[in-house]
Amino acid sequence: MQYKMLGNSGIKASVVAMGTWVTGGGLTWDGVEDKESLRAIDAALAAGVNFIDTAPGYGWGHAEEIIAKALKGRRDKVVIATKCGIWWEDNRGAFHAHLDGKDVYISLRPETIQIEVENSLRRLETDYIDLYQTHWPSKEPDLTPIEDTMACLMKLKDAGKIRAIGVSNVSLEQLEENGACGPVASDQFRYSMLYREPEAHILPYCRQKGLATLTYMSLEQGLLTGKIGMDRVFKETEFRSNADWNAWFKMENRVKVLKMLEGWSDLTEKYSCSLAQLVIAWTAAQPGVTHVLCGMRTAAQAADNAAAGFLHLDEAEVARMRADAIALGDPE
Repeated sequence: MQYKMLGNSGIKASVVAMGTWVTGGGLTWDGVEDKESLRAIDAALAAGVNFIDTAPGYGWGHAEEIIAKALKGRRDKVVIATKCGIWWEDNRGAFHAHLDGKDVYISLRPETIQIEVENSLRRLETDYIDLYQTHWPSKEPDLTPIEDTMACLMKLKDAGKIRAIGVSNVSLEQLEENGACGPVASDQFRYSMLYREPEAHILPYCRQKGLATLTYMSLEQGLLTGKIGMDRVFKETEFRSNADWNAWFKMENRVKVLKMLEGWSDLTEKYSCSLAQLVIAWTAAQPGVTHVLCGMRTAAQAADNAAAGFLHLDEAEVARMRADAIALGDPE
């Protein structure tokens, strides 16, 4: 497994990290078995993964609770990243969405962050959080000044409750402002070979400033594994049926992606790897990318994804895969 530093935090974390949105379960993911989630975490750790990313919003705290169960007796062996800012206890903040029967708000007020961090520490059954990230930037009509949020996070760091500060889903301007207000170690954002927008500004900036980057949806919710065929139909409640987030799942676009993946059979043979491993390794090879978050619903999936952390692709083949992805154009 390859390991890299989380920015200037002094924390070394596996390049392939376990994302736990699916671990939270719920309608978004059409349910998930907790016993299998525990097995998946065990399999990931056994394969060299030492970095787990979660959030209170993943199953309304359930993902954090599952992580706590899985890490009993070995907390010090794992880097835990969680988040703040998704709030559902009352109507403080700016309305964000209605999810799984709850009205969800974005609140980066210091008062709600103080509550959130204590809740996460309790659910995770730990005295500290390695990387504490703002899940989404605040927005109107409850636009908390970044300097106020950062001041709160730095107090938590000084108190030893968190070791490093990260941001997620921010614009370049917001990232710069966060960094001007205090020590930011990482930026988490959506990035894949089919969604390359961060290459324009975010990735170059993070590379220049030495920030860690945590990419999510790098397998496009399983589409880039080649295992989601043309016959797969998703329920309306499932996130993958949301064309606004992922138009590549539309049938007319899915067939193009599957054809591209079929064209890489020589690469999976050469490297003795799965398509998922190939795509994860491609993502990790991109300039500025330091860590790739991968959902791991099952133990087999966890072991397969983690193995990508050992894979090194030739530059010419990285370029070939990029050219193939670019040739797909934009989704219809």
